[in-house]
Amino acid sequence: MPVVVVTDSSSCLDPELVGRYGIRVVPLHIIAAGRDLREGVDELPEDLSTVTTSGPSPAELTDAYTEALEASGGDGVVAVHLSRVLSGTWDAARHAAESLGDRIRLVDSRNTAMGSGFAVLEAVRAARAGADLVRVHDRAVEVAASARTLLVVDRLDHLRRGGRIGTATALLGTALAMKPVLHISDGKLVLREKTRTMTKAMAKLVDGAATDVGDEPLVAVHHRDAPDRARSLADQLAQRLPDGTEIIVSELDAVLGAHVGPGAVGVVVASAATGASGTSED
Repeated sequence: MPVVVVTDSSSCLDPELVGRYGIRVVPLHIIAAGRDLREGVDELPEDLSTVTTSGPSPAELTDAYTEALEASGGDGVVAVHLSRVLSGTWDAARHAAESLGDRIRLVDSRNTAMGSGFAVLEAVRAARAGADLVRVHDRAVEVAASARTLLVVDRLDHLRRGGRIGTATALLGTALAMKPVLHISDGKLVLREKTRTMTKAMAKLVDGAATDVGDEPLVAVHHRDAPDRARSLADQLAQRLPDGTEIIVSELDAVLGAHVGPGAVGVVVASAATGASGTSED
C-alpha cells in the first residue's frame, strides 16, 4: 500500500482531488453562537464576522493518523499542516504523532491554503509513484518550501480580531483607507507594502507572483466572496506566466475566510520542480 497523506481543511483542496487521491482531511473548527462546528462536515453560518476558530484536537488527529496508518498497510503517513505560527494545529499534531511512533511524519508547511495544498498534492503523487515514507515526506517539505503566498484584504479588522496581525498595522491600514498587500514570511502573515486602491493592490499581487514563479509553476488564486475579482486576477496572471500554466481558482475555506473577511483575494505560487529552495521543519 502507498504512503497515505493527511492534511487539514485549511489546505483548500478540491473535494474531487481529495477523493481521487485518497487524501485524509481533518476539519478545522468554527465556533458560532456557542456551537462547535467542523468545517466540511457541519453546516456553517453564512456570516462569519463574529465567529471564532480553532484547530482539531489531539484526539481528532490521533484518530485520523491511526486510520491513515492502517490504510497504508503500515507503510506510513505524511501529515502536512498549516503554519504553526497561524494555528495551534501543529502542537496538536505533534502530540498526536508522538503517541503513534515514527511511521507518522509531520510537515509544517509554514503556509496555508494552496501553499499547503500543493505540498499535499505533490506528496500524494510521489506516494502513488512508489516513493517510500522518507521520500514522500521530503517531497512535501520541498514543495512547501517553494510556496509563496500574497494576499490583499478589503479590511484589516478581521485579521486583527483573530490575532493574525498587530493592532497598530490594522489601525494604520483602516485609518488611511489603505489596501495592504500581505505575504507569508517564515510562517507569519506580514505587511509587504501599502497601496491606495484594490486595483493597485491586485497589480502588486500579479507582479509579485510573476517575479516569484519558477520552473514547473504551481499557481492558485484564492478569494473570499469575491469570484469576479479572483477571475480578473487569474486572467491578469495568465498574461504574465509561462504559456500553459494552469491556474487553480478556488474560494478560501470558512476558517481562513473568517480571518481575512469578504472581498479578500490572494495568489499562491509554488514549484513542482525538484530541488526547490528552502526548508520546512519536521
